[in-house]
Amino acid sequence: MENQMLSEKKPVNAPLIEKIQKSKEKFNCKPTPAFISASWAGLFIGMVSYCIGLWNAGMLLNEKGYYFTILLFGLFSVVSVQKSVRDRLEGIPVTDLYYGISWFTTIVSILLLIIGLWNADMLLSEKGFYGMSFTLALFAAVAVQKNTRDTKFLEQNKK
Repeated sequence: MENQMLSEKKPVNAPLIEKIQKSKEKFNCKPTPAFISASWAGLFIGMVSYCIGLWNAGMLLNEKGYYFTILLFGLFSVVSVQKSVRDRLEGIPVTDLYYGISWFTTIVSILLLIIGLWNADMLLSEKGFYGMSFTLALFAAVAVQKNTRDTKFLEQNKK
């Protein structure tokens, strides 16, 4: 019953999607190669620099594991948020529970990093480095996911 109700819902932006589908040749929102490259570069630079910083850090192995897990948790969470937001915009059913959980886990991952860095025995410059590389990686993950969805959307609507 619930699945039937979800599939019968009209997309939030149904008029926009209809306009896009009617004027395929006029609408071209494919991400530029420069933006795609910058997004992947940002993701790579953020993740690799964060991991190199962890590798060279003078902290216990369990602390390194904590910060590495926070990075993975954060990356998965922001991709999940981007996917659920995009799915809703395109009219693909997403439950409120999943949508809420993905936002909750994103916020929790950021808070866990902040709390960990706040209580860490590190130089302020090290804390800033981890915060900035974490933020870069999360932002770039959202951009990469968006580019992937935009490209896929256009490929499917060309047919």
